[in-house]
Amino acid sequence: MRILAVETSTLAGGAALLDGERLLGEYTLNIRATHSERLMAAVDRLLYDCGWAPADLQAVAVAIGPGSFTGLRIGLSAVKGLALALGIPIVPVPTLDALAATLPFAVHPVCPVLDAKKGEVYACLYHWAEGAMVRDWEYLALAPEALCDRLAGPVIFVGDAVDTLGGLFSARLGANARFAPAGRRLPSPWCVGALGHALLLAGRTVDAAALTPFYLRPSEAELRRRRALLVR
Repeated sequence: MRILAVETSTLAGGAALLDGERLLGEYTLNIRATHSERLMAAVDRLLYDCGWAPADLQAVAVAIGPGSFTGLRIGLSAVKGLALALGIPIVPVPTLDALAATLPFAVHPVCPVLDAKKGEVYACLYHWAEGAMVRDWEYLALAPEALCDRLAGPVIFVGDAVDTLGGLFSARLGANARFAPAGRRLPSPWCVGALGHALLLAGRTVDAAALTPFYLRPSEAELRRRRALLVR
């Protein structure tokens, strides 16, 4: 099954091409350029380098969040357009699941943490069992201090919030706070594709009309709309 995987949940992101479980190519950037500037160029380059035409694609996997509201809108809009044009299914993949999947076989629990702004992080907790990362918690948006209060024993952190909150995690958890290497902390388009392939085989796909971002909490625009309704 030929799959295009798209990851735009954070500043770092990109695309990957997979033929079943085999990774053919991956393009990632971690710079301050919007995904609207680089995503489709990355997809075009991957297709060209791998010798595929868009018509060769059989499915698209995409990270649906939580994460950057703007980044997710860009990624999901691009995927919807491709799926509609090519008549192929979409496989939605939760961003935190894909982040945890960057550390298979981990002996300790893995905790993806993404900067959610407003003094919060998006987070969840996973453990390795029976060949996959298994989710232990619901997906959360909470203060980093509250996250630490939920953790006991050694835990490995991944995600962009490690860069800014690693010191706090160490101060609160001591030696129990472990950190993935910098190059393994960021979302991986390949992991989105790998999880997407498994979900595709299980029939867990959606069409373009049913694809929605998983924001976990309302966007600022939605909050403003609600406040405006209240004052009318």
